[in-house]
Amino acid sequence: MHEEIRTFARLFDRDLDTLAREVSLYPEDTLLWKPIKGQPTLGGNLALHLAGNLRHFIGAVLGASGFTRNREAEFAQQDLSKTSVLTEIQKAKAEVAAALAALDPACLSEPFPETIRGHHLSTRMMLAHLLTHLSFHLGQMDYHRRAATGDSQSAEPGGFAPIADH
Repeated sequence: MHEEIRTFARLFDRDLDTLAREVSLYPEDTLLWKPIKGQPTLGGNLALHLAGNLRHFIGAVLGASGFTRNREAEFAQQDLSKTSVLTEIQKAKAEVAAALAALDPACLSEPFPETIRGHHLSTRMMLAHLLTHLSFHLGQMDYHRRAATGDSQSAEPGGFAPIADH
């Protein structure tokens, strides 16, 4: 695999593992869906949104996985079990890995096949954007989980779980 694509793949893999740890740290399914004052999005919805976002933009658009996204449902759902949410994360992880493993390095400099809010980005920039989007929402997820559960345990987000450089 091309070095730059391998770097993207390893970062997505690391951060999707962090997302799964965040979900696993909720001691009860209902706490994924607990409203927190000042937190506009519930932990379960953040996890579903991240999985759906990556399954669409990387799995379906770049990898032709056949996934059809229902973005509204990512935010409307409020009763899934942790196991169901973790299943969605694992699907995203597998689809991202497969799409990136098959990605032609020449595509990185080419326009991403979809515009994003009217903007044309290169595939390289889109992958970087998707990583920062994932990271941003991981922080929100961590805050929601800690507030909903009263547990200050870290899920070891990206900055604390470095990937080996090999």
